[in-house]
Amino acid sequence: MKLKVYTKDASSSKETEFPQFEIFEGRHGQQALKEVIVAYQANARQGTRSTKTRAEVSGGGRKPWRQKGTGNARVGSTRSPIWTGGGRAFGPKPRDYSKKINRKVRTLAMKRIFSDRAQRGEIEILEELEITEPKTKLLHDLVRTIAPQGRVLLVEDGIGDTLRLASRNLAEIDLIDAGTVNTLDLASYRKIIITRKALERLGTRLNGASK
Repeated sequence: MKLKVYTKDASSSKETEFPQFEIFEGRHGQQALKEVIVAYQANARQGTRSTKTRAEVSGGGRKPWRQKGTGNARVGSTRSPIWTGGGRAFGPKPRDYSKKINRKVRTLAMKRIFSDRAQRGEIEILEELEITEPKTKLLHDLVRTIAPQGRVLLVEDGIGDTLRLASRNLAEIDLIDAGTVNTLDLASYRKIIITRKALERLGTRLNGASK
């Protein structure tokens, strides 16, 4: 796989071959990609929504009027779901939305999304991310030289305090460690910038040497 590699000041670039990354064609890995993204989104759900049934709302112990003779419809409780203040019929209750995805499926999905984004020219490699001062402008100017607009994911291997401080106030630029980046991260941004060191670690993860 060929990727564009920028110098550390992003002033110039050249295409470099990275044989450790596969190029996917056809539909191979697409189902795994879908399952993994759905699982990540499902696992992020809290599942804490809760409503009260007619058995849980207060009141309604007495029948409002007799069964026959009033001209009104039959009713046994004022807490019926069709009454104001009544319980909710089939309302949401707390539940667990989490889904389990096997490690091989997760790895295949990440390989597929990396291949897709790279083939569309949406992944750029930075030779080295060198921020000497914790200044937002330094990081912003560097990233925008490579990706002038849109949301950008910046992937580094080992994030120091200086880099973290420089990135924390950038609205459309998110910084993440190469050891924790996942399939959903790689699918959610307009452009992905990865340092060479982070790319090596990501390649190790995808080739099964580590999780």
